[in-house]
Amino acid sequence: YKLELLRDLEDNHPSVYAEGEFIDLCRGPHIPSTGRVKYFKLLNIAGAYWRGSEKNKMLQRIYGISYPSKQQLEQFLHNLEEAKRRDHKKLGKELELFLLTPKVGSGLPLWLPKGTVIRETLESFLREEQRKRGYLPVVTPHIGNIELYKTSGHYPYYKDSQFAPLKSDEQEYLLKPMNCPHHFQIYAAKPRSYRDLPVRLAEFGTVYRYEQSGELNGLIRVRGFTVDDSHMFVRQDQLKSELCDVIDLIQLVFKTLGFQDFKTQLSFRDPDDKEKYGGSDELWERAQHDIREAADAQKLDYEVALGEAAFYGPKLDFIIRDALGRNWQLGTVQVDYVMPERFQLEYVGSDNQKHRPVVIHRAPFGSLERFIGILIEHFAGAFPTWLAPVQVVVLPISDDYLPYARQVYQRLRDADFRVELDERNEKIGYKIREAETHKVPYMLIVGKEEASSGQVAVRKRREGDLGKVELNEFIARLSREIEEKTS
Repeated sequence: YKLELLRDLEDNHPSVYAEGEFIDLCRGPHIPSTGRVKYFKLLNIAGAYWRGSEKNKMLQRIYGISYPSKQQLEQFLHNLEEAKRRDHKKLGKELELFLLTPKVGSGLPLWLPKGTVIRETLESFLREEQRKRGYLPVVTPHIGNIELYKTSGHYPYYKDSQFAPLKSDEQEYLLKPMNCPHHFQIYAAKPRSYRDLPVRLAEFGTVYRYEQSGELNGLIRVRGFTVDDSHMFVRQDQLKSELCDVIDLIQLVFKTLGFQDFKTQLSFRDPDDKEKYGGSDELWERAQHDIREAADAQKLDYEVALGEAAFYGPKLDFIIRDALGRNWQLGTVQVDYVMPERFQLEYVGSDNQKHRPVVIHRAPFGSLERFIGILIEHFAGAFPTWLAPVQVVVLPISDDYLPYARQVYQRLRDADFRVELDERNEKIGYKIREAETHKVPYMLIVGKEEASSGQVAVRKRREGDLGKVELNEFIARLSREIEEKTS
């Protein structure tokens, strides 16, 4: 194994580390003495394919952690246990949100009814915000001619991470790795004038990547996923204002979902490694200047990361901090001068001459699967009321009050709430505990007093008993909470 690593070294300058008589390859950095390792704990042992490929042998990997103080180690171990409690794979099964089965295939999740509600609610939220901003919805197929992706560069650049081509009628097709080339065909389908721009095309499009089996992780890393993709075709003089509007939209999405703590990163081309990027120096300099100018206009506090750009343009990445203090890269905005050249995209300007539009790539959620996986862990499965798959459960104290409970249930359904009725002949304490386990935001308990007065006893997740209220009052309160997306 070590010889293989040595053979694959690009610079032929290996680094080694010695501890007593033990010598091993290690890229570092290193501490000067093992005496600096004050508090440590071995965490677990797991199988791992050599170099992450299931084609290689399975080896044993030992995981451990060390901290300079006992308090820091204990805090880490506490966070580790909390992360296990919040694990989206565990909660996804317990809350019946999604399913992964080898009968369908690795990295290909099945969305169960409750998980689908969350997914569709997120989509509806973003679709409405896009409608307000003039986006046009489109739908594209799941496969495309391989020549399309050769033109875009996705096939040569990402060939190793794509499924093998499909052959039919002497043509080769790929499972769609990106939505961009399809949207470019829609833009190019008819002549465009400078008066038509900006054109904002948006799609929840499913794409496919052949991730190594050792890298798959629940919803976080999958082989088939849906991207909230938009491609905006703009004139140069519209670029800054459109970028600012996109940044505003992404900030709205994150704040609505409770991510108040986020930072941004400008991902630029590595000037010392230009071969892996398309386009000329002039185009890259212009694109990087434009996206930085928009970030400055929005007063974003950003860092610049060289070498992190897409192959066709610089990016503005939004990095959120979740409830466990972990950082996740989510929303992204990209400026692209390369693809309009490759696809010969045009519009006729006010001077009656043909010009290239600038393309903005934009995805607030990124992968919807990954985004929901992160949300599950951030909220520990206890989604805010507007997003919860079940918003209210009606709990009759006994069968004697089922008729009234059914009336309450129907009133809530008529008001368009996501509501369930627990008709089981179980003790009320058991029903409450089960509703709390399923993270339902509101429980309405009905018995003799409620049935005779037309009221409901309200119990809220985490807050407990809120007392009795008129049903109409509860409906009004819940409607406001959902509309304002406040809890």
